[in-house]
Amino acid sequence: MPTTALVVFVIFALSVVMIMSGRGGGNFYVAALVLLGTPMHTASTTSQFILLASALSGALIFGKAKTLSWRLALFFGGLNASMAFIGGFTAHLFTGVTLKVALSILLFIAGVAMLLPERGGRKTANPHPGFWNLTEGEDTYVVDLRVAVPLTLATGFFSGMVGISGGSFLVPLMVVGCGVPVRVAVGTATAMLAATALAGFSGNALHGGFSPALAIPAAVAAVVGGILGSKVALKTKPQSLKTISGMLTIIAAILMLVNALSGQG
Repeated sequence: MPTTALVVFVIFALSVVMIMSGRGGGNFYVAALVLLGTPMHTASTTSQFILLASALSGALIFGKAKTLSWRLALFFGGLNASMAFIGGFTAHLFTGVTLKVALSILLFIAGVAMLLPERGGRKTANPHPGFWNLTEGEDTYVVDLRVAVPLTLATGFFSGMVGISGGSFLVPLMVVGCGVPVRVAVGTATAMLAATALAGFSGNALHGGFSPALAIPAAVAAVVGGILGSKVALKTKPQSLKTISGMLTIIAAILMLVNALSGQG
């Protein structure tokens, strides 16, 4: 097991950067914990607990700044969280190596997605069945339920299984698929991540693998990092950060795959 002080430092730094871009950072948390010597199942459960703490603190700040759509958060968050519980509950059926390989694939896909240029979604209402038209203030969002629902369910399941948040997929989904402004998508995704993390943590914790001595200090660091990261996000354009995060995510995917194939953890 890694030293608690080292984990706290790494988690604090990651939570600041991840909450700034609307990504819970579960992929980095799991990768960091595993690379520091934590068993995969313990890392997954601990990661979800850390995610819950950082996302709640970030959501409070974004909510006060009114850069958060509660209707989108409740809809997508509910779908995501329901499948995250199932994913977390069934995680014990798979070996640590299998989960690591699955995580490395998800990390690579998320990293590539973050490097792609953003494109605005449809801004005018669509009267056809299968589309959800939302108007909040001067903004109009059009959600293609035929695409958004299955993608959200799949993201929730795999997120809960391997102990990540799914924010790397949720933000692009809202921006590209729903035309949500990036700043609102970041705030909304952060609130959704809290629900997903709670569900995933509950599913994982039912089968053990939770280490309070490691998770609680790390969660405290994540709360502080989440508050700091959300405040910085309200004053910063996330484009450069997205590029950096994308590259780091791809690197983490490669490191995780090497770790899995070498039989460590």
